[in-house]
Amino acid sequence: MQESNVLEIRDLQKTFKSGDSSLTVLKNINFNVEKGISCAIVGPSGSGKTTLLGLCAGLDKPTSGEVVISGSIINDLNEEQLAALRNQRIGFVFQSFQLIPTLTAVENVMVPVELRGMEYKKAYERAKFLLGEVGLSSRINHYPTQLSGGEQQRVAIARAFINDPEILFADEPTGNLDTETGEQIENILFELNKKQGTTLIIVTHDPELAQKCDRIIRLKSGEVESDTYLNKELATAE
Repeated sequence: MQESNVLEIRDLQKTFKSGDSSLTVLKNINFNVEKGISCAIVGPSGSGKTTLLGLCAGLDKPTSGEVVISGSIINDLNEEQLAALRNQRIGFVFQSFQLIPTLTAVENVMVPVELRGMEYKKAYERAKFLLGEVGLSSRINHYPTQLSGGEQQRVAIARAFINDPEILFADEPTGNLDTETGEQIENILFELNKKQGTTLIIVTHDPELAQKCDRIIRLKSGEVESDTYLNKELATAE
């Protein structure tokens, strides 16, 4: 892997089998993602976007091919090693927020670093700081049911960044939000992407969100249809 790449996808294929029949969702996918950029993965429903994201993040394993994160071929890792990789190097933001209802906002954000054994006071201060970064300083002790959808997604973003991940994967992060709230969430994601230097990979149906990224990878029928750099400096580097 070249030093400038944080993610490398090599000849990736994913086939799902059901009885005697099989469905190939991804076919011979190849691309690299540079450190620190924002990259949108787009395409029509059924094109394989979410499946690809899950493979990139180590949530599933490919039928063939390789996923390489920071020089490590993650296909070769066992479940315990994959869990450690996700906890230490990867952040996630999902459409459905996935907050723990019995924990407050600050407690939800603390979960990843507490799993790593970080001392409570340090974890609390880090979580409190990040909630401030996403505009929720006054809501840290509220439970998910006491927060709006946009506020819950802000908590999810703070949680995703608490481990200083190398890559943040976001699956339709604004899909359940109204337009105004969605734009606020997008701004937070891109601001943290630049401030923290975290590579941002977003699966989205929203063409306006995709156009805000440095790069757009378009899938069609399980294959890369196009790969476009919107950031002229990156395009020149290529």
